[in-house]
Amino acid sequence: MRRDYDLLIFDWDGTLADSIGRIVEAMHRSAERAGQPLCADEAIKGIIGLALSEAISTLYPQLDEAGVMAFRQHYADIYMALDEQPSPLYPGVVEALEAFRADGYRLAVATGKARRGLDRVLRANGWEDFFDITRAADETRGKPHPLMLEEIMRHCQVPASRTLMVGDSAFDLLMAQNAGVHSVAIGHGAMSLEALSVYAPQLSIDHFSQLQPWLNRAAAGVIPG
Repeated sequence: MRRDYDLLIFDWDGTLADSIGRIVEAMHRSAERAGQPLCADEAIKGIIGLALSEAISTLYPQLDEAGVMAFRQHYADIYMALDEQPSPLYPGVVEALEAFRADGYRLAVATGKARRGLDRVLRANGWEDFFDITRAADETRGKPHPLMLEEIMRHCQVPASRTLMVGDSAFDLLMAQNAGVHSVAIGHGAMSLEALSVYAPQLSIDHFSQLQPWLNRAAAGVIPG
């Protein structure tokens, strides 16, 4: 089967997993515990995808390093309690990823989560060995720096021209741009498709289930769009 891409890279929160609401709630509770003002929901959604310390510093620039670290610990404790049962995957994710694997795509995850959190949700879904490689924000440069994607492409031995990044945030799509990689914007996560359109994704979709038909049309020689 002819394909435009050989490597598909996915963000986790808001792209594969329906976890945005929990992230927002955990950030609000953490602010209360830290004695900080609550940020608007949209402001919190706007930092999803960043490494946690950078996200906190962006929302609360008045915090010094010690304050950020304390806030981070509050968030870790609260999110783990909320996410005792990991956030569900979006409808169609499991079926699509299994189909992509069967079709011969290389699959990877590039996330703003820490490695401990990513490993926990991978175990919960029985995906410890499903992806070719996964990269977390605390083991490389965070989004939107391209290093995360560059490491994945190097591991999979796939060039940027044959790689597709799928995400729901500006940081996902900007990271793809910085790496010279095409992207797909998904509108069921942190940011609206309108907000993501400025990053010129190859495709904008409302739901994850729309990705597979688009890739299939491209493989069949139909111009993607």
